Amino acid sequence: MNLQLLEAELRRDEGVRYSVYLDGVGVPTVGVGHNCKVSPLPDGWVCPLTNGQVNQLLARDIASTVAKLDKNLPWWRQMDDVRMRVLANMCFNLGIGGLLGFKNTLAAMQRGSYAVAAAGMTSSKWASQVGARAQRLAQAMETGVMPIAAAIA
Repeated sequence: MNLQLLEAELRRDEGVRYSVYLDGVGVPTVGVGHNCKVSPLPDGWVCPLTNGQVNQLLARDIASTVAKLDKNLPWWRQMDDVRMRVLANMCFNLGIGGLLGFKNTLAAMQRGSYAVAAAGMTSSKWASQVGARAQRLAQAMETGVMPIAAAIA
């Protein structure tokens, strides 16, 4: 999986914030979607964060997301790069617990029924919460193509 593209996509979708804010559901968040409730900032770190600290948190969060996918959905590594990034993006946003709630959508992904998976993504509560992000990711899941502009915009 192209980790540089995943990082660019997460920066686009999550935004970059140097001070803690409450996300759409009231979770304290900083950096690139770093959930401070699940993983508090390291001792001694104060806001505003530096670019280096934001990058360090993001690298750690991506590694954690990939490890959780490997543990809970080992078949995900059989998908192509674009679809792996879609699943990683969803897991990053929802957490592994939230992602695992997409039982029918995940089953469709596993069997390669990508149009069915995309439909499950767009008809979810998550899609109504994240809007254009869900539409873009569902399109990429269905087609296997993530437009370059969408990946780095």
